[in-house]
Amino acid sequence: MSDILIVDDERDIRELISDILEDEGFATRLAGNSDDAMAAINTEPPALMILDIWLKDSRMDGIDILKTVKRDNPDVPVVIISGHGNIEIAVAAIKQGAYDFIEKPFNIDQLLVVIRRAMETARLRRENQSLKRRDVSSADMLGASGAFRALMSQLDKVTKSNGRVMLTGPAGAGKEVAARYIHANSNRASAPFVTVNCAGVEPDRMEEVLFGRESAERGIEPGLLEQAHGGVIYFDEVADMPLGTQGKILRVLVDQQFHRVGGNDKVRVDLRVISSTNKNLETAIAADTFRQELFHRLNVVPIAVPSLEERREDIPLLAEHFIAEFNSSQGLPQRPLTEDAIALMQTMVWPGNVRQLKNLVERVLILGDGTGPIEARELPGEETAAEEDGRVVLSSALATLPLREAREAFEREYLLTQINRFGGNISRTANFVGMERSALHRKLKSLGVVTSAKSGVRVAHMDEDTEETAN
Repeated sequence: MSDILIVDDERDIRELISDILEDEGFATRLAGNSDDAMAAINTEPPALMILDIWLKDSRMDGIDILKTVKRDNPDVPVVIISGHGNIEIAVAAIKQGAYDFIEKPFNIDQLLVVIRRAMETARLRRENQSLKRRDVSSADMLGASGAFRALMSQLDKVTKSNGRVMLTGPAGAGKEVAARYIHANSNRASAPFVTVNCAGVEPDRMEEVLFGRESAERGIEPGLLEQAHGGVIYFDEVADMPLGTQGKILRVLVDQQFHRVGGNDKVRVDLRVISSTNKNLETAIAADTFRQELFHRLNVVPIAVPSLEERREDIPLLAEHFIAEFNSSQGLPQRPLTEDAIALMQTMVWPGNVRQLKNLVERVLILGDGTGPIEARELPGEETAAEEDGRVVLSSALATLPLREAREAFEREYLLTQINRFGGNISRTANFVGMERSALHRKLKSLGVVTSAKSGVRVAHMDEDTEETAN
């Protein structure tokens, strides 16, 4: 969308206009009939069209072309020119969406003024639409752990491409934030980012939601694909898309065009597709609930978004960010975290991942007393909640074991938790637990605890041989 398309059946006129505009610094393309005009538009929409009403030896006249352009590329301003101008034609053109109407022979200075005004109006309209589309969903990526750095390295590599990305990871891990980061740092950042909640749309409505519909009563109702034209369409939890719709989406990915429900005209779209899932799509393919060909089309660049437990080092940073965010958005107190609170949060189980952490922070700020530091006692305890007299409540599993086995089980779980809390860093773990590094290594070996690389960070886990022996 960087040039002006001039459509006129008189060669001398279109070349004269082109020469004048190029002298003024504009790039131009020329078309002498409706077929050439539509081919030029479908190749790349222009920044503006200068369109003659009467086109000899053409399938479509200027009004027909105008209708098609305003339907499929509503952001392109169209200036109508005609040597047979009258009030009726001018009114018809304006009603169909033309920016202005100029009679031949026209004054070149007048034409240039209209062109510049039309292009400026279109620019302002695009900026206004962009501001309206911009919602409160954040594209900020926060973290410093090894797993987070590995994720960012992959995201930064795909931002400048147009390749399709498949984000995998558990619910609440931040897959949509990662998708928005890709969009915000791409060359489509000023274009729409449209989310399709595949799990939240009724199956019998999915096609209308995606493709839109046409009817005599309600006219044209654009769907989400059409609204995302030029930008990014994000299929959230794509495994939940109805099987019948999957086949039609596959065709859109191949052709970049589709029919609205109830319509006959093809709608062309320019889209970048990002998908996400917390399910194993290969298992879904085997169960015949997901199309294998669609999987291969969407899974061009697979990126795994780590769970919160894989990036425990980032918990203090994320919690502080959420505290500041709730202070700004809701006026909740901006309370610091004590070391004990941070330590407990880094050892908690987070099945809901970052979303669960955010909800926890909000709950603590709402229910907490005063503006002092957040202490560990304000956080929800699980099996290790401390009592007022200093005792620790044992789990039922530990309570039924002999002392030696209970001690080993506790030490194993404690050290696994601490190592993963510090991102697999043995030196930091040894310093925190108060052991020499060499002694910690010996203890880990005796307990059958090993570390290995996963998602760019070292993770502690039970040695497979030890697990088999224990079982």
